[in-house]
Amino acid sequence: MKAAVVVFPGSNCDRDCKVAIERSTGADVTMVWHGETVLPAGLDLIVLPGGFSYGDYLRCGAMAALSPVMSEVRAAAIRGVAVAGICNGFQILCEAGLLPGALLRNAGLKYVCKPVKLEVTNLQTRFTAAFGSRREATMTVGNGEGNYFADDATLDRLEGEGRIVFRYRDNPNGSARSIAGIVNDKGNVLGMMPHPDRAFEGELGSSDGALLFQSVMASA
Repeated sequence: MKAAVVVFPGSNCDRDCKVAIERSTGADVTMVWHGETVLPAGLDLIVLPGGFSYGDYLRCGAMAALSPVMSEVRAAAIRGVAVAGICNGFQILCEAGLLPGALLRNAGLKYVCKPVKLEVTNLQTRFTAAFGSRREATMTVGNGEGNYFADDATLDRLEGEGRIVFRYRDNPNGSARSIAGIVNDKGNVLGMMPHPDRAFEGELGSSDGALLFQSVMASA
């Protein structure tokens, strides 16, 4: 099993993701700098981690979406490789056009950092199969711009196609329809604001995040 974590200037959860994937799945994880134009061969998972890529200048994720490595990430996603964007990574995926919608300022205009209860709304994805029949998970949010927005037609399509993977039980940021995570139409690209990388062992308060990484590797 092989995974890559992309490192942008300003990423601060890249090491967290590496450790979480290694400890949860035993996968071989490579750190890839944003300026690279080639990804390692044979990847089962690519992760765009949380943080503040390029200092969140212009818009969160907008500059990172134009990094050289993103051409390879996009090509890998088209081939069917699993791609997960966590927090800032979700913002990057939306800015890159790999997922619909956008992440706006939190409704309360404040940075929110706390554990949150999630509803696992689709248990049949590459990212949730290991949850079995469990419909609830606990992970941690840490963002100032985690308010997911899309027009009603897009939201209806996400609902109808089962592409909303996680919802907040108690919406912390104003996200439309309490959306915490979505997948693309092929089901291999996930964007989510909560951090599975901060909830993969009991000592962190929850080990639910490990199930997400285990799901991906089991589907490879």
